Amino acid sequence: MSARDLAPPSGGSRLAEAIRGDGHAPRLALAAFLTAGFPDRERFLGLLPAVAAAADVVEVGVPFSDPMADGATIQRASRTALAAGTTLRWILEALAALTPRPGAPLVLMSYLNPLLAFGLDRLPHAAVAAGISGVIVPDLPLEESMALRSVLSPAGIASIGMVTPVTPPERLRRIGAASQGFTYAVTVTGTTGGPAPARDALHGSSGLAPYLDRARAASAVPLLAGFGIRDARQVAALTGHADGFIVGSALIEAIEAGRDPAAFLAALRAGSTLSPRNPQERT
Repeated sequence: MSARDLAPPSGGSRLAEAIRGDGHAPRLALAAFLTAGFPDRERFLGLLPAVAAAADVVEVGVPFSDPMADGATIQRASRTALAAGTTLRWILEALAALTPRPGAPLVLMSYLNPLLAFGLDRLPHAAVAAGISGVIVPDLPLEESMALRSVLSPAGIASIGMVTPVTPPERLRRIGAASQGFTYAVTVTGTTGGPAPARDALHGSSGLAPYLDRARAASAVPLLAGFGIRDARQVAALTGHADGFIVGSALIEAIEAGRDPAAFLAALRAGSTLSPRNPQERT
């Protein structure tokens, strides 16, 4: 059986639909990031269903020894997961074996090296079997992404682009046009988990709100804002400038502190214009 046989009609469509919601009322979508294999492999698999029920999209981070875009929190989680033997192969096999499947669509967030080590020829079939709807590769520029896109696209797996506040306008348009499922708008020129300017900058002079507006207008798919989103006030400030937000480091820290991740995500939801959808309404 081929990856094409296993694939849903389009992972990109599933992601976009999950982010847009039922359309009955406006609200910001929530994408939650978990480092695979953290705090250990068993607990990661136990946390995933609860996080998927509380979020619209779940990003599954592949731990990597040189995570250039990640700050101290996700680096720490990656080291813990790597020390426990977490590999891309284990992640995909473990996700494929999950029953029932998580309610929210899954996105694999990985640096390029683990994907190459796994084998681009094997990746689509394994990713589809694992229920992966899309892939984000922070260290793969659009101009060098064709080899990966050419194997993911026939399997119905979305290639998700990333833009930053310093992305030039023409490049912003090209990435927005090529992105599938959603476009990831980085809110800071730095690593994840650092001081987040989202709340103040959206109402100040930093230009973050105009940047998000430009990125949203350039994107053919929904725009999610991420890096440093930590509280409901920051979430509320994104309203009207993005279609949703991504929380990673703050969620990892909540898990480290022993907090209920679903309750933590619900508190962030309070910053959007609507309460979260009922998880039982997912299909």
